[in-house]
Amino acid sequence: MKITKIDLLYCDPVEGGWRPSLCRIYTDEGIYGDGEVALSYGGASQAAFAMLKDMANRLIGMNPLDHEVIWQKLYQGCFWSYNGGPIVFGGISAFDIALWDIKGKVYGQPLYRLLGGKHRDTLKAYASQLQNGWGVGRKTARTPADYARQAEIAVEKGFKAVKYNFLTFREDEGRYPRTEQTAYLDPEYLDLAEARIAAVREAVGSKVDIILENHCYTDAQSAVQFGNMAKKYGILYYEEPVVPHEDTLAYVHQQTGIPVASGERIYSRWQFKKMLDKQAIQVIQPDLGNSGGVTEVKKICDMSYVYEAGVQIHVCGTPIVTAASLHMEAALPNFVIHEYNVNTEMPQMTSLALHHYEPVNGSFTVPELPGIGNEIAPEAFKRSQVVTIE
Repeated sequence: MKITKIDLLYCDPVEGGWRPSLCRIYTDEGIYGDGEVALSYGGASQAAFAMLKDMANRLIGMNPLDHEVIWQKLYQGCFWSYNGGPIVFGGISAFDIALWDIKGKVYGQPLYRLLGGKHRDTLKAYASQLQNGWGVGRKTARTPADYARQAEIAVEKGFKAVKYNFLTFREDEGRYPRTEQTAYLDPEYLDLAEARIAAVREAVGSKVDIILENHCYTDAQSAVQFGNMAKKYGILYYEEPVVPHEDTLAYVHQQTGIPVASGERIYSRWQFKKMLDKQAIQVIQPDLGNSGGVTEVKKICDMSYVYEAGVQIHVCGTPIVTAASLHMEAALPNFVIHEYNVNTEMPQMTSLALHHYEPVNGSFTVPELPGIGNEIAPEAFKRSQVVTIE
């Protein structure tokens, strides 16, 4: 079996202006596999697509079942890949996911079985980024009552956990700049954040988990100040309280006692090992679409098991990478919870794939179709810049 052709898709803008980059790898036996770079937002989408174009010709003629050989070829073939980085590892990720999709189709097995089988039939999920609101025409949460209402919707849908950035939006209009989230949080600002957390806790009761999300906007001192205020409300974990550096993450955990989560901006087993050695992260969050794909993320998660850290795969892309993430989480003994990101559950985004997997009563089942259990939709080819490499 040989790789004969690769289609690269740079999708037209979807909700929020995000532009996913997808790939389809074809073989001489008529089997193909699909993958994704999970960098459609945040100022990296054009670079992600360019990376796919730079890498794709190295795969032509290779056996798609040799995923480790191909991974090393891509990794060693780029001067900038050593020690990890989002653009290079994003390109590797998309192709690697597609190779595992092919492998599953060749053997007629779902991805989770190729990874050793599933430890659970359902995956508990949390509703993520609720400060942005739900669905088409959504409005950002600003008042404590707004925050409570988004949580009530999540509970009505059956979720047993919710995640917010409580520090993002001003109560009237606009956003708080990062300069107001560092060094020291103004008492009035801190009081507003606490009122929001308290409103959410009252709305969901004591049996629903709350996850704090700071998006690295706070620094070490303000993150500790905020975490120590919030922990009395029962916090499951504290995501990206600071820029992902092992010493500062460890400091926040030590000073607050709250489990720390990070990983969407940590790339490769080498970077994660530094975090685990310092006990800086208690819940790792690698993204299949930018941390090196299935091949690399499985190694990262197996390594985290040695340190007794939990895993929540970071999910923020189309249903292509979401499907692959469900398989990975099912195959992990140290899985914690799945991220159901409301930013990506929008109709233009979900229409890029054939299948859109949704939770039932706050939990997902794992796809049983061969490979990752999803494919790029024909509509996506019509709504994308397509480059073919042969």
